[in-house]
Amino acid sequence: MKEYIVVEFMEERLSTGVPVLDRKLDGGLPPGSTVALCAPPASQAELLLSEFTSSRPTLYLTTDRTEESVSAEFRHNSGRRIPEVRYIPGDAPLDHARRLFQRLPGDSTLVVDPVDLLEREDPTRYRNFLHDLQSHVRGTDSLAVLHCLDGRSVPDQRDITEHAVDVVFQLRTDISGDRVENRLAVPKFRGGSALPETIKLEFTESVAIDTSRDIA
Repeated sequence: MKEYIVVEFMEERLSTGVPVLDRKLDGGLPPGSTVALCAPPASQAELLLSEFTSSRPTLYLTTDRTEESVSAEFRHNSGRRIPEVRYIPGDAPLDHARRLFQRLPGDSTLVVDPVDLLEREDPTRYRNFLHDLQSHVRGTDSLAVLHCLDGRSVPDQRDITEHAVDVVFQLRTDISGDRVENRLAVPKFRGGSALPETIKLEFTESVAIDTSRDIA
């Protein structure tokens, strides 16, 4: 009687830039993924965005800060890869962003920070933009990260964003007494398993996972 051995090959993943987070995600994110990073405006989400840029060449689209101010932050962190930073103006932002991401080469990262300006455009045009973005990212085995501000004025198209993307990261910041605690949830993960519990993060000049025991 013949015996057959089944060997499972794990799909190569793209790093998030945070090694311990990669391990929790079974190696990182599947190539071709689009990610929504949802976080309050007063959080340290930009540090997490900068980690996404550390592993691959990155096109960083900024919609509310100047190219120089974003680039200066990356230059301040010595040893970090400096992405190509481009400003998206308020006039026809979807068209500007589409022209830029269509230049995205293979095995690279796109960051839109924040995506709120694009979410306030016509719903049909915004859906078409997301479809075109996902098609390009999948075709180039790249990664797109959309920074979604969860503030006092959330765009009507936020539901469209979270439904369309492959992965949703939700960053929450809680202040209790003299402690500031940051926790990351991954409630949605196409091509993988959503995490059953939140991850406690430490933000200094970089991002680390707090592995110490929580004290009740």
